[in-house]
Amino acid sequence: MRGFYWNSRGLSDLAKYRYISEAIKEHNLDYVAVMVTGKRDMSRANLNRLGRSGGILLGINSAVLDLSFIAEGEFFIKFHLRNKSDDFKWILMAVYGPAQDDFKPAFLAELVRTCQQNPLPTLIGGDFNIMRHSKEKNKTNFNPCWPFLFNAVIDSFDLREIELTGRQFTWANSLPDPTFEKLDRVLMSTEWEFKYLMVTVHALDRGVSDHAPLLLDTGDSSFTGNSEQFKMELPWLSHEDFREHVAEIWNKLVNGQNAVQRWNRKMVALRKHLRGWAKHQHGDYKIQKQNLQETVTSLDTLAESQSANG
Repeated sequence: MRGFYWNSRGLSDLAKYRYISEAIKEHNLDYVAVMVTGKRDMSRANLNRLGRSGGILLGINSAVLDLSFIAEGEFFIKFHLRNKSDDFKWILMAVYGPAQDDFKPAFLAELVRTCQQNPLPTLIGGDFNIMRHSKEKNKTNFNPCWPFLFNAVIDSFDLREIELTGRQFTWANSLPDPTFEKLDRVLMSTEWEFKYLMVTVHALDRGVSDHAPLLLDTGDSSFTGNSEQFKMELPWLSHEDFREHVAEIWNKLVNGQNAVQRWNRKMVALRKHLRGWAKHQHGDYKIQKQNLQETVTSLDTLAESQSANG
């Protein structure tokens, strides 16, 4: 099973929709939690069960997970789920903590109340907007008050944070002397950890937000869907030679006893050709994207290490 947490800083442009859509396909995601979504929905994200609370949007793949109950609060949304593969019942929570100190007591109080009402193994992730230790910030202006209370909540419910790999911090500003902080994380109950002993959380490149997305992977196989099903992709229309390919295949003569039969055979030929064309195009795009992501990640990691050492 794989999940995705990301503070997108809104979804006001298509680049962020595309980022989420590509992440769902590339990582075969079973659930997605997006923070600070604004007023628009995520119907383009290819997840078929959605819940929403405030600035949080949570979606699951209903081919893998069965949703029985939704609870919403000011700072969280909670799904009661059942794995269709093994009937394991658990709770998935997505949270978005306030950045302003005035609202942090209300956030922590709500977190305590909802954890008290969790009767099942629980996974909690998102942007908590609270650090746990001074090492989670590269600057010295660290306020220990909120980390102390946050850690007290974590300890009182016997939660454990899944160790983050890929980078040390999850957020950075764009100042010449940037501040780096770890604000995003994933917590799990003891019962959930016993079920998924091999679980990992990896920070992806920050992409089009100042927060790094978190990719959770339990180590189990994820549902990949029907690979034989043909799907038309919207970006194909913007490719410079797409229309030429379609016209070339469509104008070829085909045998058939009537117009309907000839039309069907043209569609079969067109789908077959576009599958091969798209696979080639996607391969080139994937290589370019991977190279860019590796470059950005290397630069971010270098900036983090230099800032931490400085």
